[in-house]
Amino acid sequence: MLKFMPPSAESALPRNGFKKIKSESNIATIDVGGQLFQTTKQTLNLAGPDSLFSRISESASARLAPPFIDRDPELFSILLSLLRTGNLPSKAKALDLQDLIFESQFYGIETFLMNSLSNPSHFDAFNLEKSLILPLNGRDSPSAIATTPFGSVHVAHGSKITSFDWSLRKKSTILTQFTAIDSMLAISPRLAAVGATDFSGLQILDLENGFVKETLNWENVTKTGSTVQGIGSSPEFLFASFESARRNSNSIMVYDLNSLSPVNEIGHYEIYGAEINSAIPATKLNWVSGYGLLMASGSHSGPSGVLGNIKFWDTRSGNVVWEIKENVDCFSDVTVSDNLSAIFKVGVNTGGMFFADLRNIGAENPWVPLGERKKVVNGKKEGSGCKIESHGSQVFCSKGGNIELWSEVVVGSKKSSKNGMEDDRHFRKNLMGRMKDMGGSRITNVAFGGNKMFMTRKDQQTVEVWQNSARGF
Repeated sequence: MLKFMPPSAESALPRNGFKKIKSESNIATIDVGGQLFQTTKQTLNLAGPDSLFSRISESASARLAPPFIDRDPELFSILLSLLRTGNLPSKAKALDLQDLIFESQFYGIETFLMNSLSNPSHFDAFNLEKSLILPLNGRDSPSAIATTPFGSVHVAHGSKITSFDWSLRKKSTILTQFTAIDSMLAISPRLAAVGATDFSGLQILDLENGFVKETLNWENVTKTGSTVQGIGSSPEFLFASFESARRNSNSIMVYDLNSLSPVNEIGHYEIYGAEINSAIPATKLNWVSGYGLLMASGSHSGPSGVLGNIKFWDTRSGNVVWEIKENVDCFSDVTVSDNLSAIFKVGVNTGGMFFADLRNIGAENPWVPLGERKKVVNGKKEGSGCKIESHGSQVFCSKGGNIELWSEVVVGSKKSSKNGMEDDRHFRKNLMGRMKDMGGSRITNVAFGGNKMFMTRKDQQTVEVWQNSARGF
């Protein structure tokens, strides 16, 4: 039984309605550069046990003079507001970002600043604008780019890899053993898996210290070197597509992402005579988390035109769940979207966009054109060099120097077919950016990290950064 006791004289409020702060009060007073700030100890402890804010919380006491910190009070007020709300106040835009980064590192809360300024949830595809150009040293154009979830980016150009941190203010470059890098995947902000089609082995590079941490190889039947054709990953595994130096066998290796030890080998093909079309090495690996499958795609050009295949692998059993053979208007590039539950390709001959619904997995002819069906004109490959990537619920396709943005729209009531799937799905195309951002050299790479999109162009020694101009600095 609960008992209600009358308030004691000590606990009763004074006549003015304000209670005196006791020595064990939760309020912390801090003197920063001669300016006093008051906040709660709970707010300070949000910064984590290793931060200076946490140590301030432990030392702050009503019995003692406020702890003194010889730092800029204006910057402190911004960071204190960040702790309170999780977001930077609007007045922060009047300050230099580098000053905020240095100050957040001093207090041990850089992750809070990073989460506020480069959060993936803040990515807005319809409001992207070209906001920054990142220069690269040397004469080589970018051949591959890799990003991390909070927006740091690694750029391969020639034998070098240049890395930019999440703020894109800190830049470092290392020299590798490769003549040119064809595939790169960021394992963490400091580690990357790197490979090339003319260099044996998949290298795990420490980009911060500039050394090879480990080299992963595939032992093929001919005992020759194995070059890397493509790299992918899931939350648990690292995938690498290898081809023998003699180009007569290929395979996809599955490694544990933490230990880098081999877990499984799938899609091992030996090529004999005219059977080359049945054993095209995968050059692009995409993990489809909603289905727990690995999409492996590859193509090659021969006397009969461009041929390719797309296979969905169960990486644990090593079985192919679905295979799409590309004989007519093979993909120039292909991607898969978990959010949209669909595959998207751009045809190499027509340059047209197509999608295949993953909910109809196993269909023999799954491709549905987006927009008007295009025809081949004078044998020209309209889609050659086009790139396509999915991010969130949008699909981005490069056409020359521009980017098309495709999104699904709901038109009227949805009808269901006999198998319970929706018959009609509609996608709408938008051109990205402002008029002054349009055009330029052919786009060669598109990637996403944090709240940004990164792209590179042919013969340009730079990286373009696109983001929502309403956010950030």
